[in-house]
Amino acid sequence: MTPTGSPPVSASIWRFGRRSFDLSRRPCIMGILNLTPDSFSDGNRHSSVELAVAAAQQMVADGADIIDIGGESTRPDAPPVSVAEELRRVVPVIEALAGRIDVPLSIDTWKAEVAREALAAGVEVVNDISGMEFDPAMAATVAATDAGLVLMHTRGKPAEMQRDTSYGDLVGEVSSYLQGCMAKAAAAGIGSERIVLDPGIGFAKSVAANLEIVRRLGEFSLLGRPLLVGPSRKSFIGTTLGRGVDERLFGTAAAVAVSLVNGARIFRVHDVRPMRDVVDMAAALVATGAGIA
Repeated sequence: MTPTGSPPVSASIWRFGRRSFDLSRRPCIMGILNLTPDSFSDGNRHSSVELAVAAAQQMVADGADIIDIGGESTRPDAPPVSVAEELRRVVPVIEALAGRIDVPLSIDTWKAEVAREALAAGVEVVNDISGMEFDPAMAATVAATDAGLVLMHTRGKPAEMQRDTSYGDLVGEVSSYLQGCMAKAAAAGIGSERIVLDPGIGFAKSVAANLEIVRRLGEFSLLGRPLLVGPSRKSFIGTTLGRGVDERLFGTAAAVAVSLVNGARIFRVHDVRPMRDVVDMAAALVATGAGIA
């Protein structure tokens, strides 16, 4: 197993389109832009195109490397949203942002039709919470482009995922799922350099399992691709600390810092500016050769 904090160089490069991220040099912050009325943390905060654009621009100014746009809440027990409604929410914002900011846009969706329209509107990354398992057309949709791809582990759609949180071998089962997703991507012609992996903190996992995932992130380095984590403001932090959604900044910071030390290189967060500092400081502390001269 690769030592924590030191994934192999080949697992630190993420290339898609005209972009190339060397994540061994600088970890990546993915800013969350929810365009939903019912997200657990910031629902209805970006209720117009103008507000959403301003929020994205502020995240870039605060240090975001990617803006992840979502039109359907994936919180536990969230109701499904139609393709038409999801597109109504996200496409105008993508069109307004494309070419207006320098960082790539990502679409947080498991629906191939939404991904297709978002890519046409200017998105460069597809972030699929199901690892392309929910929609059989997703692999071909991504393969037809040069987009980046985030493959995440979950069990079932948000409305039912928390009903099945028992594992005999948590890391082994999550790793096996992600390996299957990568095999599906390869069969569709999606190059491995375009893929990052997300073990799915908060998705079909208990509080104890989420803590275990963060502690054992280094074991996922065997999969050979960069790791993305999304602990931001999630309920496992609230349960552990006894804090409400708006009081989880420091808990999120701790989860992000430990995740970086244990091998994560991409961090999907709500609070971009403080998490940029957390990631950069943690990276400096664990850098090879770091120390006082």
